[in-house]
Amino acid sequence: MASGKIKRLMDSFKGIPVIGDTPVRSGQKYVTPQGFTAIKDGVKQGQSVPAGRPLTGKPRWLKAPLAAGVGYDFVRRTVREHRLSTVCEEAKCPNIGECWNAGTATVMLMGAVCTRACRFCAVDTGNPRGWLDAEEPQNVADSVALMQLKYVVLTSVNRDDLGDGGAAHYADCIRAIKRRNPQTAVEALTPDFQGVLPHVELVLDCEPEVFAQNVETVRRLTHPVRDPRAGYEQTLSVLAHAKRYRPQTLTKTSLMLGLGETDGEIIECMDHLRRIGVDILTLGQYLRPTINHLAVERFVTPAQFEQYREAALTRGFRECVAGPLVRSSYRAEQALVGNNVGLNLRPLAASES
Repeated sequence: MASGKIKRLMDSFKGIPVIGDTPVRSGQKYVTPQGFTAIKDGVKQGQSVPAGRPLTGKPRWLKAPLAAGVGYDFVRRTVREHRLSTVCEEAKCPNIGECWNAGTATVMLMGAVCTRACRFCAVDTGNPRGWLDAEEPQNVADSVALMQLKYVVLTSVNRDDLGDGGAAHYADCIRAIKRRNPQTAVEALTPDFQGVLPHVELVLDCEPEVFAQNVETVRRLTHPVRDPRAGYEQTLSVLAHAKRYRPQTLTKTSLMLGLGETDGEIIECMDHLRRIGVDILTLGQYLRPTINHLAVERFVTPAQFEQYREAALTRGFRECVAGPLVRSSYRAEQALVGNNVGLNLRPLAASES
């Protein structure tokens, strides 16, 4: 058989491209190196009907640093060498240049393929069929040591294909970090484990300094924004249980703005979160990752983010990190400083007019 024909067979399986050197387009199905199928960027081509009016161009306050530099290259090499996934890359985070140049990264556990397909998220979706990297806990701990991190954020894809949603593996990673790096604080930004509270307790028993789970949007918009298996009340239930089960662990959540929510709904969500004792809230601008995802309904101004932050602090949150490019793990190690993690939105707000 000619070498060219062999290569074509290796690049596809039953007509589906195998990811690797073969480019895969957004919304296209492919076969992972582990042998299961997934959809690039999480949403099939044409699956989502764009909502709202089209917005022309991004405002100037949404400019982010370029993904380049010495620090960026170091973090990139580290995550490659230890076969790690990061939410920075998989979710197309606009802050990847800033964070990686500062030597920080948010590690995404259990691979880069999620069993859910939220319409705001660019993480690939599929069914990993129980696959896990047994070496990941030690690789994560080694990476934290190599980067000399004093604070690390661990997040993960949803793994509904696993009986415990991956809670035991998540716990193994936290324990490995704390054994190798006893001075490192850990933030566990977890999936919802389908609301099964004993699975949440497996993670909390490892004593993370912060337990986080993202509510993502206001109650009315939970569906269609989030996958049907996720839920507003389900997330609140997990956060409330975490606070009751281990009160000394801080709880945290994140809310995206710009999906069509009203001011009243944002305030209502804040009240729900404070009622169950959530300590830290982050607010950021939703940015459409691909044409197949939900459209942006509005660009929230820096002045509006300032107002929302004040409303949150008035309600008793220990901190509300708010700004156009804020994401749930953005400058997470600074979240309790009480200064909006050093963000100064006033010059941007003054230049809006």
